[in-house]
Amino acid sequence: MKQEQVQRQTKGARRKSSVWALLLKIVVPLGVTVGLCYILFRGIDLRSMMRIVAEECSFGWIACGLVLNIGALLFRSLRWRIQLRAIGVRPSLSTLFMSFCGTYAVNLVLPRLGEVWRTGYIAQDSRAPFDTVFGSMVSDRLADTLVVGLLTAVTFVASGSELMSYLTQEGGESTVGMLMASPWTWVAVAAVLAGCAAIWYLCRRSGWMRKIIDFARGLWSGFIAILRMRGKGLWLLYTVGLWGCYFTSLYLAFHAFPATEALLADKGIKVVAVCFVLSSLSMAVPSQGGIGPWQWAVMFGLSLYSAGYPELTDAYTATFANTVMGTQTLLFIVLGLITFAVIAIRNRRALRGE
Repeated sequence: MKQEQVQRQTKGARRKSSVWALLLKIVVPLGVTVGLCYILFRGIDLRSMMRIVAEECSFGWIACGLVLNIGALLFRSLRWRIQLRAIGVRPSLSTLFMSFCGTYAVNLVLPRLGEVWRTGYIAQDSRAPFDTVFGSMVSDRLADTLVVGLLTAVTFVASGSELMSYLTQEGGESTVGMLMASPWTWVAVAAVLAGCAAIWYLCRRSGWMRKIIDFARGLWSGFIAILRMRGKGLWLLYTVGLWGCYFTSLYLAFHAFPATEALLADKGIKVVAVCFVLSSLSMAVPSQGGIGPWQWAVMFGLSLYSAGYPELTDAYTATFANTVMGTQTLLFIVLGLITFAVIAIRNRRALRGE
């Protein structure tokens, strides 16, 4: 009887923890999205935004950017196919393309779960072990993380002066400089490092710490798999292609509005590079498909260069960011609906034996 009670209590605790985990995955990203969007639109005249879109936006440039976003999905599919072939999984290119379309659509509803859906879809379609495909997916995301880190370093070496000047002069002294010179900053850093070391020493044998260690090992093994696979040159070419599509898409969007086009003409391509890096980093914030953080990142990037451009008001930069993000989101919704319709048709035909 006691064992049954213990088992029931354990099952109940697991159910509660799973419920809380599910709530965190749904409620937190949704709260971030709603909160940031509320702050974004608060104090901005929506009529002014609609007027800017109606009178000044050239949707031809936006449409060209959307075509490039589709091209990026194709490059992603081609790149992941190389990684999957290295572990003996051989799905068709169309299946891989649909898996990415579905991923973006799922992330709009349940952030971070799109990758899990993609893994399961490819594993089921290819009759491959879920863990094997999941490891390949992790290495795929890790590659993107490394690319974003590299782009961030290069961009802020080239354009860091604008960022430093924005983080700004107060009383004639740089706020960043004051923080760096303060001994309390370094005391706080030392305390954080000491706390991390203490947690590691005290909890190194606990279950959750082992999960973290196993996850880190999985990331490392995924990275090593990329280095050892065949076709590394083609893999790098596809990586350049997909990130080139993303960057060029944002570059074309700058031409869609007169004020951002003038800013691009005066300041050069580094404006696009800064906005691109900031928006890429913002995707790490849990939200529905990046909605909210992405717009804030682009608006912040534009604000670094807005001095001397009175037309680049908060309403104008918000209109630019929302138009670009809104059209991309609409594209992913349409592609997702098409993908799930095709999958449903395929499954129905499979059940009928056609």
